[in-house]
Amino acid sequence: MQHFVYIMASKPNGIIYIGVTSDLMRRAYEHKNNLIEGFTQKYFVHRLVYYVSVDNPESAILREKQIKKWKRAWKVRLIEETNSSWRDLYYDLVN
Repeated sequence: MQHFVYIMASKPNGIIYIGVTSDLMRRAYEHKNNLIEGFTQKYFVHRLVYYVSVDNPESAILREKQIKKWKRAWKVRLIEETNSSWRDLYYDLVN
């Protein structure tokens, strides 16, 4: 089963949220539609701007924790390496 480390943002260069899930489409949908109370709902973090597939949950959690410890500039660079315009990748998943 695939697992994903993902980054949501409020807007380009906005507030960032990093998470891990085994169902990226469902989880991004939940964030986009404020279905789960918490950080992303409070700060309107609805744009999926980065994700990577990881083979097992342990590796996904480890990677998530690593990225969360990074400086913000490193996180921005990670996003912009594959998504320089910070477009919402959720729509790539559903189409």
